[in-house]
Amino acid sequence: MDWTPLFVKESITIVEDDEKMALLMKNYFCGFDYRVDIINSGEYAAREIINKPPAIVILDLMLPGQDGLSICRTIREKYNGKILILTATGDDMDQVAALEMGADDFVNKPINPRVLLARIRMLLRRSGPFGITDNPAEENSAADSKVLQYGELRLNRSQQSCKLGDVEVALTSSEFAILWHLACHAEQVLSREQLLPLLSGMEYDGLSRIIDNKIAQLRKKLKDNASRPKGIITVRNKGYLFVPDYW
Repeated sequence: MDWTPLFVKESITIVEDDEKMALLMKNYFCGFDYRVDIINSGEYAAREIINKPPAIVILDLMLPGQDGLSICRTIREKYNGKILILTATGDDMDQVAALEMGADDFVNKPINPRVLLARIRMLLRRSGPFGITDNPAEENSAADSKVLQYGELRLNRSQQSCKLGDVEVALTSSEFAILWHLACHAEQVLSREQLLPLLSGMEYDGLSRIIDNKIAQLRKKLKDNASRPKGIITVRNKGYLFVPDYW
């Protein structure tokens, strides 16, 4: 059955020669009401982006016809939207070059769709005329709020309580502190260095696994699949990300 959303948020153009990957990304983003176009070659990408500018361009570095860095340099002078680079190389020089040519962010392959969606939303919130604010934490001024709610997950800071649907979730004070902080910064990656001071002012020494253990306990109590978590995601070498849409 075809499903057409009643409200479309922002437009995304994916420039990716891997047609299967591009279609998977398109289907995923369309599920969140974004309007998505796909360009499978770099040859005409710059012209199409300039003629029909989207809110954000997801641009692969390795493309037939013209590479991603050249496209980024070409469109940056006339295109005011956001550019997010996809790279499979992990080469710091590619990332530095992309940023110097006007890219706003980059994501390494293989792609975690939820992390990519979070990056897109973060960029769109910064993007002036294209900007949106669809983050419940921002709308509720989360840092100053007493109550946060994402779907069935409800947190009450005054009562130090957590409910998932109608079920009260028993959390320790340290678990609640970490979860509250993550929820206040939904869709942002928080490092262990940022989270550890919540536990009695401790500092991260690069070795401590305390935060990892606390996250594991939170996932267990919140019924988030430990082997493939979707509510609190591990972002390799960076930290943890709270996904508001999961709940």
